[in-house]
Amino acid sequence: MYRVSNHNQMDYNLDNMEPKHGKMLPCQEDRFDSGVDSLKEDELANDFEELRLPSEDHSQEYEPWRTAVTEDGDTLLHLAVIHEATEHAVQMIKLSHHHPFLNVQNHQRQTALHLAVITEQAHLVDRLLKAGADPLLADDSGNTALHIACKKGSLACFGVITQNCQRHLTSMASFPNYSGHNCLHLASINGYISLVDSLVRLGADINAQEQCSGRTALHLAVDLQNPTLVCRLLDLVTGEKPRNLSTESSRISMDGWRDGCIIYSSVLLLQISEHL
Repeated sequence: MYRVSNHNQMDYNLDNMEPKHGKMLPCQEDRFDSGVDSLKEDELANDFEELRLPSEDHSQEYEPWRTAVTEDGDTLLHLAVIHEATEHAVQMIKLSHHHPFLNVQNHQRQTALHLAVITEQAHLVDRLLKAGADPLLADDSGNTALHIACKKGSLACFGVITQNCQRHLTSMASFPNYSGHNCLHLASINGYISLVDSLVRLGADINAQEQCSGRTALHLAVDLQNPTLVCRLLDLVTGEKPRNLSTESSRISMDGWRDGCIIYSSVLLLQISEHL
């Protein structure tokens, strides 16, 4: 098996991303590591040239560049995505339509699709999905590409995935990762209100309970003391139009409004739970 030389470890770690407007939850946050040892771009280009990618023959099942991996399990497609070598990535995708090569997972069980979302390359996400990349594959934290988009707040990648995967959208949105969080929970934890709106509009269950302690997105928003998200979730639960938070906050202090909103939401949570 052809192996690519490694230099200077590159670590994709989203653990340091702070959720907006609040505190961290007790559940362990998901970690996204590519586990890849970085190659300089000129070295990566040399590897592609030496492997002589065919430009026209799409019928060959075996090509040496498809079996080239690093010690971390990354293929040349993984590396091309990580290093944003778009031209090389696009060429390999074109030559691998509906080929298992697109869904090879590295030692963190990340596919090229996972890495395209992590690096926020929506154009590659679109090409991969149209070429047959599997959006249901999960990494070693149980995250699909959609989970990652919701955790990172990537509206572009989220839009591409939801447009290309409408047949699987309900199951993808409800699927929990290994921390028990579905996509709505992740968007709520990280304070991405626009993604919360989009997920609910696309059919996500707003009352779905996460598997750490059975909390809903509304519980999580209260725990994180995010009054804007709390009120938006309450509006979505009750079917009301979004309230004008700037008008409300001008009448009372932000601290007082936050405390009142949390108390109000706690009472409503009890009322809502009685009807579930």
